[in-house]
Amino acid sequence: MRDIDIAEVAALSGVRASTLRFYEEKGLIASHGRRGLRRLFDPAVLDRLALIALGRASGFSLDEIARMFAPDGRPRIDRKMLSAKADELDRTIRRLNAMRDGLRHAAVCPAPSHMECPTFRRLLRVAAAGKISEPRKAKKAQRKRS
Repeated sequence: MRDIDIAEVAALSGVRASTLRFYEEKGLIASHGRRGLRRLFDPAVLDRLALIALGRASGFSLDEIARMFAPDGRPRIDRKMLSAKADELDRTIRRLNAMRDGLRHAAVCPAPSHMECPTFRRLLRVAAAGKISEPRKAKKAQRKRS
């Protein structure tokens, strides 16, 4: 298959050209020439971009994704890292399920005031104890524990 230029890669992958250039700066992808002013890529870049998209959707940072490729560009995915991310996602799912259930209860709670509802008060205690945090804060806290 022939080389494809950056505009074609963007169209085929759905990744903006500016993002492709950024990925190249970060070493996630590599062009290997130019046609006029346009960077040229091997068609295999589309598979690499798909892996990057999967990693991003799974919550991996770009630095973590970069470590999933060998110097020759082949995937080198650390199974322990995948397992750790799956465990992290399980924790996030449990936290979000608990929040959803608490919010659903609060929406239909028969207590005259939310402050009189034992379930709502329990949610407040959990939040005050720092056990409910925003996803980014939870991720930073997890890194500190690692």
